[in-house]
Amino acid sequence: MRVGIGNDHAAVNFKNILKEYLEGKGYEVIDYGSTDPQAKDDYPDFGQAVAEALMAGRIDKGVVICGTGVGISLAANKVPGIRCGVCSDTATARLIVQHNNANMISLGERIVGVELAKDILDSFFSAEFEGGRHARRVDKITAIEEKYNK
Repeated sequence: MRVGIGNDHAAVNFKNILKEYLEGKGYEVIDYGSTDPQAKDDYPDFGQAVAEALMAGRIDKGVVICGTGVGISLAANKVPGIRCGVCSDTATARLIVQHNNANMISLGERIVGVELAKDILDSFFSAEFEGGRHARRVDKITAIEEKYNK
């Protein structure tokens, strides 16, 4: 599986640790993030980059990281077809895939510790979309998106 990872300056070291962790699990990780913790980058640039790579088929899933995880997820979710959830626990990481068919996950470097972040990623990547009643709901989200992206 090809995983895109992106981050702003606030999460360079965190990203590097998680990138190495994912590579150790056999994922091919493509880095779309900042490499300079002093750069004062803008998180929307990196959320957009990973989301666009996902929608173009260059990656299969995306991981984005900023200080809280919120800003970068908001940017990613502006790209049509992206369903990115901010997670700070393993249950939410599992459920955003099972119930929302999330294709990206967002983490906050200032919110989640490294070991918990690894567990969160494991939950996200091991979960599968349940379909059924959840598919109907995801379809409604897509319909909202399509309504405003005409």
